[in-house]
Amino acid sequence: MPPSSPPSAPIRATSALEVAAGALDGALVIGVDEVGRGPWAGPVVAAAAVLDLFSLPAEAAVLIADSKALTGTRRAAAQAAFAPYARVALGRAEVDEIDAVNILQASLLAMRRAVETLLAALPRAPDMILVDGNRLPGWPYPGRAVVGGDAVCLSIAAAAIVAKQARDAEMVALARRHDGYGWATNVGYGTAEHQAGLRRLGVTEHHRRSFAPIRELLGLHAG
Repeated sequence: MPPSSPPSAPIRATSALEVAAGALDGALVIGVDEVGRGPWAGPVVAAAAVLDLFSLPAEAAVLIADSKALTGTRRAAAQAAFAPYARVALGRAEVDEIDAVNILQASLLAMRRAVETLLAALPRAPDMILVDGNRLPGWPYPGRAVVGGDAVCLSIAAAAIVAKQARDAEMVALARRHDGYGWATNVGYGTAEHQAGLRRLGVTEHHRRSFAPIRELLGLHAG
């Protein structure tokens, strides 16, 4: 859904799931989330994150919350606070991949890429991967799907913040090259400004042609 005004007191995530998975006993626990499933334009971006729970200060942990419930300023502050105590990596699926395999499969692909990129910089395979949502990507590692994980699980929430910050920055950059769609503020979601831009300017290479509003617009133009 399009970005909206976040509440003043977002739910704070905790490390309970990481602790249950053995993170305080030496287990390597990764949190994974993606952003950008709903927009009409731009890639889907995932992040994988490992937090050092022994070193993470309480004042940094308390800033980590559901990325959708934080303003850009609060997300940036949270990321800056936890970054020294985290290992993170990004993965993505491009618009042509989204159109080829559908948004769900593209999201799972982006998450797999984020995990593989992170593991390339880590000394061993993970003991547990905590994934936001109700299904796991196809990988040979122990994992747990956590519905609403970005609101309750510290490492998933941290991954979501990193992914959201990266994707939003990319859409702002694309907005400078494609003026008129409002991407600097709607980050590709189907807002009234985006719809008006599509009617006036047409479809760009960054639009997801498999999404119904874009497909219908292309059909009208072709007709």
